[in-house]
Amino acid sequence: MAAVSALTAATVALVGLAAPAHAADPVLRDLAAAKGIYYGTAVTSSKLSGTYGAVTGAQFDSITPANEMKWGTVEPNRGSFNWAGADRVVDFAEANGQQVRGHTLVWHSQMPNWLANGSFSNTELRTIMTDHVTTEVTRYKGRIDHWDVVNEPLNEDGTMRGSKFYNQLGESYIADAFRAARAADPAAKLYINDYNTDGTGPKSNGMYSLVQRLKAQGVPIDGVGFQGHLILGQVPATLQANLQRFADLGVEVAITELDIRMTLPATDAKLAQQKTEFKAVTNACLAVARCAGVTVWGFTDSDSWIPDVFPGEGAATPYDAGFQPKPAYYGIAEALGWTGDGGGGDPTPTTGCAVTYAVQSQWNTGFTANVTVRNTGSSPVNGWTLRWTWPSGQSVTQAWNATVTQSGAQATAVNAAHNAAIVPGGSATFGFNGAWSGGNTAPGAFTLNGAACAVALS
Repeated sequence: MAAVSALTAATVALVGLAAPAHAADPVLRDLAAAKGIYYGTAVTSSKLSGTYGAVTGAQFDSITPANEMKWGTVEPNRGSFNWAGADRVVDFAEANGQQVRGHTLVWHSQMPNWLANGSFSNTELRTIMTDHVTTEVTRYKGRIDHWDVVNEPLNEDGTMRGSKFYNQLGESYIADAFRAARAADPAAKLYINDYNTDGTGPKSNGMYSLVQRLKAQGVPIDGVGFQGHLILGQVPATLQANLQRFADLGVEVAITELDIRMTLPATDAKLAQQKTEFKAVTNACLAVARCAGVTVWGFTDSDSWIPDVFPGEGAATPYDAGFQPKPAYYGIAEALGWTGDGGGGDPTPTTGCAVTYAVQSQWNTGFTANVTVRNTGSSPVNGWTLRWTWPSGQSVTQAWNATVTQSGAQATAVNAAHNAAIVPGGSATFGFNGAWSGGNTAPGAFTLNGAACAVALS
């Protein structure tokens, strides 16, 4: 696909996904939103461009920085902060109409050397922790939807992990961290997060008891995160029931770090089973009213932690290393209500689309554009919604032949009565006036009724 860097008076052709995806592939973020949940991915901030950035922005409505908000990254030296990576993630999310899951404020791992190997009195250590929480949460106040305030506080038998904070401060460190986070940003949802708690068992029982104790103390805990680092063939049968019992405590629940690894090489049979299991995990969340959403821990095998930690294992994510959707991706989509051919190959589209975007005129602070939507499928489109994300902060001020609304950077156009039906091979055109400043870069993704649109050459 030819790169498009700026809008001019000429007509510009755009593709729905920069990745080599199929024309009728579903858009997970749209399907999830229709179900009332988010579907997110962990990201590496340095990769948020090109195909990686395009798929991240088009497919997911929540992102989690994999490492950029951890203590060792943001405060490598006491009182000296490096926000560059975290800022890139938050800025990207806001440009693409996405939520951000802040990860993580207090954790026994990836601490800076000065903290991990330092000697502090109990009072000083508590102050160091609460000051760090306050500083980080305050910086992103109003920009983070969910915080993993405390990460991995438990041993496998459900007892408290002997971390630096627990060993000196006891269990009270958790309450103090949550209270500091709430004071810094009263609107953000505050979570405790751990692994191997997905099904019922000793560790999840320990977490259940811990949440009960925290709530009894009036600690402002809003949710429990279940990481979901799973192994093919070992997805807990009790996952949904386990999520429900925590939800019954009055907290949100979420799958926060989902991947399903397998012994390599991947085979068709393994990938088919993985599809079934990603679908099952997504269905478990959908079945629990208080489940806020699902986050995969990296959407592509090229950005997965699994091979480095578990040699001989991998293929754990919904996309392969070449950004091609795997059967697991279609399993997620099916759980979210998509009714394509089921994946594992090229879907047979019932509809397809091509979008042509043309700027008619442009001046210092504004521009006028026309958008043509063409039905390239074999079935008629009866009513349409076109979505795109502005990459440079543009906004729509007036529209005709469609109703155009905007939330953050995401714009949504809904047909007018006279152009709701588009026959195969037919098209509908609408226009709008927009405002811009600093740059008027072309949007990089369009979806029609949840399906990514193909290239339209003009």
